[in-house]
Amino acid sequence: MSKMSSDPDRQALSGPTMDTRWSALFFTTGAFDPAPVRSALQAAVDEVDEQMSGWKPDSDLMRLNTAPVGRWVGVPERLMTVLELALEIGRSSAGAFDIGMGDVVSAWGFGPSVADRALIRKALEIPRQAAYEVLELNVEGGEARKRAPIVLDLNGIAKGYGVDRLAETLRGFGITCGLVGIDGEMRALGLRPDGEPWTIAVEKPDPASRTPHSVLVLQDAAVATSGDYRHWVDVGGRRLSHTMDPRRGAPLTRSPASVTVVARTCAEADAWATALMVLGSGDGAELARRFGLDTLFLNREGETILPRAVGALFAAGPLNHVPR
Repeated sequence: MSKMSSDPDRQALSGPTMDTRWSALFFTTGAFDPAPVRSALQAAVDEVDEQMSGWKPDSDLMRLNTAPVGRWVGVPERLMTVLELALEIGRSSAGAFDIGMGDVVSAWGFGPSVADRALIRKALEIPRQAAYEVLELNVEGGEARKRAPIVLDLNGIAKGYGVDRLAETLRGFGITCGLVGIDGEMRALGLRPDGEPWTIAVEKPDPASRTPHSVLVLQDAAVATSGDYRHWVDVGGRRLSHTMDPRRGAPLTRSPASVTVVARTCAEADAWATALMVLGSGDGAELARRFGLDTLFLNREGETILPRAVGALFAAGPLNHVPR
């Protein structure tokens, strides 16, 4: 059957960001030039990276990191939004999500530098204060200051916020239905042209392949996953996750294979997935229930993956996962 002029055209745009790629999928009708939308989407994620990168020495985050303790530092609005949310979730999770782990991330080789044994020993030995205890924000004045030495790292929330910026940018062009993502963190706007929700695979936690464990359908919601199977370091023949345990100043040694969280925004889903990964499927499930977070924990028992679901979205209803 030939295509009718009123049939929607599929638009799939993408570009580089944060050492990975962003993507945007949406449908249009009539004459449409994707170039301005692509440029605006790229500019949106570039702005996030320029403000929040821990790899770029001239980023706004690094300006704050290198400022002396006690000095107020001007912070752009979007970075302030992320810092405020990060401290809120850090406080709500009793420090399980902690953006003050930049020194630990670098020491173990997950930052711009290779692992350093001397820095690892230091990270393990020094008493630690959570970022929400140390970082002070003057939101109205657009300023932040550290009350004690701390190295901030936004890897657990910046990509999620970048996804939210992609969604906001699409809306700015009047596009209210679409699917945007960065490296597996996704946000759905509205429904597909056929009236169905957007379909997203929850990945099986297998470092050797990219296969779905289950399928999640989303409408006006975001999803993020934290796992131990994509980024790790090998220490003495033992694989250590890139997710840091704030209680130890070191990578997690016992954790779920992955944690997937559905939330209103992708920044929230991203940060909470990290927090619940740190807490595990016991304490993490209790916290997820307390805050009404729809969460899927995937736990390893030998070669078997055992799921533990919290919330109705992973059990039944319009948003659900379907085991395969």
